Amino acid sequence: MAQKFQNYIGGVWSDSSDGKTFENRNPANWDDCIGTFPLSTESDVDRAAQSAEEAFKTWRLIPAPARGEICRKAGEIMVARKEEIAAIMTREMGKPLAETRGDVQEGIDTAFYCATEGRRLFGQNTPSELPNKLNLSFRVPIGVCGLITPWNFPMAIPTWNIFPGLVAGNTFVFKPAEDTPQTANILVEILIEAGLPKGVLNIVHGAGEVVGAAITEHPLILTVSFTGSTKTGRTVAQTCGKLSKHVCLEMGGKNAQIVMPDADMELALEGVLWGAFGTTGQRCTATSRLILHQDIHDKFIDELILRTQKLKLGDGSIKGTEVGPIINEEQLENIDHYVSLGKKEGAVCILGGERPTDKDLQRGWFYKPTIFINVLPNSTIAQQEIFGPVLSVLKCKSLENAIKITNSVEYGLSSSLYTKNINDALLAVRDIEVGICYINAPTIGAEAHMPFGGVKSTGNGHREGGWAVFEFYTEWKSVYIDYSGHLQRAQIDV
Repeated sequence: MAQKFQNYIGGVWSDSSDGKTFENRNPANWDDCIGTFPLSTESDVDRAAQSAEEAFKTWRLIPAPARGEICRKAGEIMVARKEEIAAIMTREMGKPLAETRGDVQEGIDTAFYCATEGRRLFGQNTPSELPNKLNLSFRVPIGVCGLITPWNFPMAIPTWNIFPGLVAGNTFVFKPAEDTPQTANILVEILIEAGLPKGVLNIVHGAGEVVGAAITEHPLILTVSFTGSTKTGRTVAQTCGKLSKHVCLEMGGKNAQIVMPDADMELALEGVLWGAFGTTGQRCTATSRLILHQDIHDKFIDELILRTQKLKLGDGSIKGTEVGPIINEEQLENIDHYVSLGKKEGAVCILGGERPTDKDLQRGWFYKPTIFINVLPNSTIAQQEIFGPVLSVLKCKSLENAIKITNSVEYGLSSSLYTKNINDALLAVRDIEVGICYINAPTIGAEAHMPFGGVKSTGNGHREGGWAVFEFYTEWKSVYIDYSGHLQRAQIDV
């Protein structure tokens, strides 16, 4: 019998208000039911928001270093449970254990980083234009925060938001993706064990169109962080805009790796294999376009085919697996749709482009690593995010041409350039329209203490990670202290 999981609202584990549930299944073996989770309603979100608002009254008054200490303890618990969490995550969303260990480690790094920032929530003091007057400014928490996260990094992305948000003094209503609810529950359990007071963090499971919409619309929830598709993100932004809420959006990507003739070809090959097929291509930072200089195109492709054919496709819990399953049947069908479009539009599929026929892969949502060549910059598979193991290869005549192709999409998350020419590297850093730029490294590999996010249709200007995330989870309060003993009028011509 499948294990039953619950929401956590106001310090109490509870079912959804109407008792309905949904199943969480293993994408590598659909017969494996991990458990059932609450299919929550608007009333569950309302209870969570009220609980978070009540908890905020006391949580904001706890000194920030003490709030950071809870995050530090959570990080220590995660260290002790790392292997257990990684195994649960692999069963839940499919990526190999080496990658889920990295996902947990990102959470650990974020916990320890944010714990120290509890002592560094610096404000500013500046000179006054008037005598005997002191000007100060402070960072203060916003209040109740809504958090809507995706399934591909079910530990890392929630911690990128929850840990800094808590250290800043906020409380949360947290809705994880329906495909990875157990990992989210584990994070909540860890924070409870670390000493987080009741009501500070509430988790509400359910469908995005119900729970996610209710979080976005609820009047007590003053800020929303959303990671997911651009289409949904724009809907979240519109709702938050109408209600004058803060909103942080991390949305789609169509990231390119450029390889120039002077590059270290072995390094570039390793980079594109990891960037395109790591996490089965299910990353917003995945390398979905490979832009090769025409002088090295054919030779590079020949070697890329040989390397890609050797990638082991399978259950992420089995040692040696390098490419796991697609998250669910709907996403698998979406990938197949794009592959068909690519063929119809004239691109040549030189590898993959279909589901595997291996008997041991028939119970999961697997798709072969796929490579297209002769891809035009304006074609569908070169423009739209596929979110799967599909690589589109394009030719360029020069670095300037490659940069133009890179910038020709609506997204601007990550980019990569392989070259030994420092001038070319700095030109690319200056001119590529992205939030993250790698030189001689793949398009994936963010670190916890660095800002993460993109430009154009990828985001709305805010950043997760590093110090930048504290900018989102705090507001400024300016304070003027006049000790002159008489009325002084600022902004008056004296």
